Amino acid sequence: MSTIAIFSALCFPSMGGVERFTDSLASELVRQGHKVVVVTNDTHHVGVHEISSSGFEVFRLPCWNVLGGRYPIPIHNADCRFVMRELDARQFDGVLVNTRFYLHSLLGVRIAKRHGLRAVVLDHGSAYLTLGSPVLDWVIARYEDLVTGYLLRQPVDFYGISHKSVEWLAHFGIKARGVISNSIDAAAYRAQASDRSFRSELNIGDELMLAFTGRFIPEKGIAVLIDMMQQLQGWRVHLVMAGDGPLRGMVEDASIDAIHMVGRLDTPDIAALLLESDLFCLPTRSEGFSTSLLEAAACGTPSLVTDVGGARELMPDESYGFVIPTADADSSASIICCILREKFDLSSMGNRCRNRVEEYCSWDATARQLIKAMRLDCY
Repeated sequence: MSTIAIFSALCFPSMGGVERFTDSLASELVRQGHKVVVVTNDTHHVGVHEISSSGFEVFRLPCWNVLGGRYPIPIHNADCRFVMRELDARQFDGVLVNTRFYLHSLLGVRIAKRHGLRAVVLDHGSAYLTLGSPVLDWVIARYEDLVTGYLLRQPVDFYGISHKSVEWLAHFGIKARGVISNSIDAAAYRAQASDRSFRSELNIGDELMLAFTGRFIPEKGIAVLIDMMQQLQGWRVHLVMAGDGPLRGMVEDASIDAIHMVGRLDTPDIAALLLESDLFCLPTRSEGFSTSLLEAAACGTPSLVTDVGGARELMPDESYGFVIPTADADSSASIICCILREKFDLSSMGNRCRNRVEEYCSWDATARQLIKAMRLDCY
């Protein structure tokens, strides 16, 4: 079998969609018999090298955590030189680079070139990154343009994690070679749910229970959720928000009784929350293919989400859930009111989502997509 390097600027113990994608894909590749080396940044100071419980090797570069850890920058010291010597000594058959805009991504492309390979660069977004500041957002967008321009001059093959990501790459004049999809083991995800009952803990009872899981950052639509719940005060509806981040204070300052913050949860508790929820809400500005959407679908929970990557793959029509054009509090609140007044059959919607994710979104299929993209399926 083949030896594959995966360059991911963020990886466990950091938490996020790309991190879960990297861990799950690497684990599946090992299960299929491949040798996998994950190269990431030591954002949590856990050490330079380890073998994961799934059997893949991990190298972590020492780094500075910029933008609250969202943009790690490698530090060139003795540990970094050790990692580079180890990577140069390996014989890789394929290199995957998750996302375009990290300095870490450029390192992955350079390592691929040293091994005479074309890196597979997998885009996980569908819009420019935003921090909620017009000036900073402009600077970040121009930086992304610069990095993408550099990559366009390199021997790489671009792929998107969803059809929306493929469309977004066209913005930069990139014709992607295809999709390498995000996935989930739906049955296993449900099976490891904890026995926590958030309805009981929060005294929600049989009222409509909405859920949000993710980082409290501008692009996830935190402000939209707050505005939506302000409009829904007086209705029998609650929003449970699991996660943490720089906008936590914004949610606290809103002082809305029907918003319940439960902090950052581990995976079994997130699954338990989604299994109890009536609707998952994600008024995000940009997603390549949200892992949270996959988790909600795996639990049979329909979603209210903006038209971002993954939404149409999981919800091809209105019988699966609610896809809105933009992250808008008025539209979201209006849909919630319709659900309450007209008694939508959310359970049937959720069942359709669960069946769809089980049929089309498996890690086996995603691993095979990657192997094909690396042209390793012919060996």
